[in-house]
Amino acid sequence: MQFPAPELVSPRRLLLVTDQLQAPADFLLHRFLHLHLKQTKTKCIILAVSDGLERWKSVASKANVNVAQNDSFQFIDVFDHHPPLADREGGNTNKSSLRTIYDLLSVKLSDSQVDDQTPLVILDDIASLEWLGFSLLDLSRFARALRSLCVKMNAALVVRHHIVTPPEPDALLQHLLQLCTYHIEVRPLASGRSGAVSGEICVHLGPSVKDTQEHLISRTSALQYRLTEASAVFFEKGTSTGVL
Repeated sequence: MQFPAPELVSPRRLLLVTDQLQAPADFLLHRFLHLHLKQTKTKCIILAVSDGLERWKSVASKANVNVAQNDSFQFIDVFDHHPPLADREGGNTNKSSLRTIYDLLSVKLSDSQVDDQTPLVILDDIASLEWLGFSLLDLSRFARALRSLCVKMNAALVVRHHIVTPPEPDALLQHLLQLCTYHIEVRPLASGRSGAVSGEICVHLGPSVKDTQEHLISRTSALQYRLTEASAVFFEKGTSTGVL
């Protein structure tokens, strides 16, 4: 079974990916990148918070994707534009660093506009920005600005948010849920750890989207996965084998 469906990552969509400590969604973000680079000639721009460039290169190489020699791969390290705590004296430091990241992304998207092609933007970890001191207001505005920019530039946007206190959503998550087209939920097994199953994936519709059954996967029929060295194997709930 293949996941995600090719049409899931479409122009002007915001895909919100949530995960938990017991079931991190790093593999899914990398999968979005690898599939995009293999299937299109348009840019994939990583806004990196959690992992550095070498990690993205290493994982890609295991999936037979050479990002180092692929001009479509673009990398923005958020920490390059986020001063250390000791250097933050003004209250607008965080806001200005987010603005810098937004401006860089805007330039890269403007340079990549091609008819009938969809650039992909991945923000790998918005929750960590909040833990680093960015205010809820600034991050909410940043997320909304990213979404508006990607809509304007005909790009797809993927944002990952860590859930620390399930099942209650935090304030930032509540805001992101209102913005998203689809909510992709990566969850640990309710029954606990399993050697054959690493976790499960559900896909919910965002509140701003018209009622549709397209791509939806409920919790009762969740898609299960098992992590491999290069990626993941996906299979129907209740089985232990599958294909990519």
